Amino acid sequence: MTHARYTRVGLAGLGLIVSLSLVACGGSAPAAQVPEGTTVQPSTTPGGTGLATNAQGQQFAVTDESTSGETSNRPKMNASALQAYNAGLTAFQAGDLAGAKTQFTAATQADANAYQAYYSRGVVEQRLGDRSGALADYRKAISIVADYEPAITAYGLLLAASGKVSEADSFLTEYQGKLPKSAAVTGALAEVKSLQGNSADAQRLAQEALKKNPDYRPAMVTMARDFYRTGKYDLALYTLQGILDGFGPENPARDKDNASAHLLRGLIYKRQSQRKAAIDAFNAALALRPDLVEARLQLATYLLESGNAAEAAQLLEGALRYDKDNLLAHLNLGDAYRLLGKTAEAIKELEGVLAKDPTIAQAHYDLGLIYLFSEKVPGLSPVQAIDKAIVELSTYQKMKPRSGAGTAPDDTDELLTRAKSKKAVIEATAAEQAAAKPAPAASSAAPAASSAAPAASGAAPPPLKGGQ
Repeated sequence: MTHARYTRVGLAGLGLIVSLSLVACGGSAPAAQVPEGTTVQPSTTPGGTGLATNAQGQQFAVTDESTSGETSNRPKMNASALQAYNAGLTAFQAGDLAGAKTQFTAATQADANAYQAYYSRGVVEQRLGDRSGALADYRKAISIVADYEPAITAYGLLLAASGKVSEADSFLTEYQGKLPKSAAVTGALAEVKSLQGNSADAQRLAQEALKKNPDYRPAMVTMARDFYRTGKYDLALYTLQGILDGFGPENPARDKDNASAHLLRGLIYKRQSQRKAAIDAFNAALALRPDLVEARLQLATYLLESGNAAEAAQLLEGALRYDKDNLLAHLNLGDAYRLLGKTAEAIKELEGVLAKDPTIAQAHYDLGLIYLFSEKVPGLSPVQAIDKAIVELSTYQKMKPRSGAGTAPDDTDELLTRAKSKKAVIEATAAEQAAAKPAPAASSAAPAASSAAPAASGAAPPPLKGGQ
């Protein structure tokens, strides 16, 4: 029995909220998906495709042309490098980040001026948690093409995501001066201002980016995201409607396949307790961008709440292929494995979470459920498992606030009582079984002695060896 009744006790205290900072690659054309198996020639011409990233390292395919309307002389990747680069794109689409990094590295080795490969390797390194490596590769791409907006904006937003918001502001402000016509750089600076809590400048800069390039869709999403951050959900939804749905035949959708916009709308619907609308929005985002980790996490949470652990586990396993160190994904995957009866796998996930962040109380709660309700815990007797359940639940109880705004109902007292009762029953049963077990006979050796007597007296003795 997996006891699906016990799932999430409340995740508000984790603080694992996506920042939703977006950087577009190139930018004046609509976001375009790269079909699996398709080869792509990075190019300075309109329609050329490259990789893009946000502050969480998420990638999508968009045009690689400049948002300023001006193009610089950019080196074209040689054939050998291009082959490795395309192999890297394919590996990334499959969630094989290590393979993608290997291929992008091969591209840089085949062509020292393969600036897209340096940038794309930086994106993968960012996903893998190597921020210094990512920053170095973004810098390398910029050193080859000084106005390469994807690397410039990615560098600035990674600084912001690393907590260096002021440094990010300074960096992007410097490049705004160098590239005054760039909608991408101005849009990225708007995102940083929003992260700083400066909504007025964020909205102003996003509008400025749209004046520079009226079709620059990421700036529209930045405006909606800033409204979301400041709790202006109606304005955010209105902006997203213009992006995703439009306002009639005369004002059609600006970018109906914008996965980040769908994700943001899902987050707003979730805040408004519109469950079905939120799920639909998250599914739309994930259909467009299978690498969107946040969409996977949100959908998996809904699935766990409904007891659908199997589908939740698939989503979370996919999330970890794109973000292997995502603690919320590991935490929820541990819970999914618990519900599926995969006890050893669940314990491994949850203990891994606590090893990286001992302050996550939810992991102790989930471990307590595993030790309390699992039919068998590898390496532990029933009493040992119950003892560990009591320890984990007691730890959770000490760590989690007992009351106050935003705290979820707490059933820890009930579970601890249940654990102690279960332990008492197990121990009482063991004592009864020990008492009922027949005592060994006092003369157990006597029958063996008497049974040997006839052979010694009445039966023929064993044959003697020669000469005896």
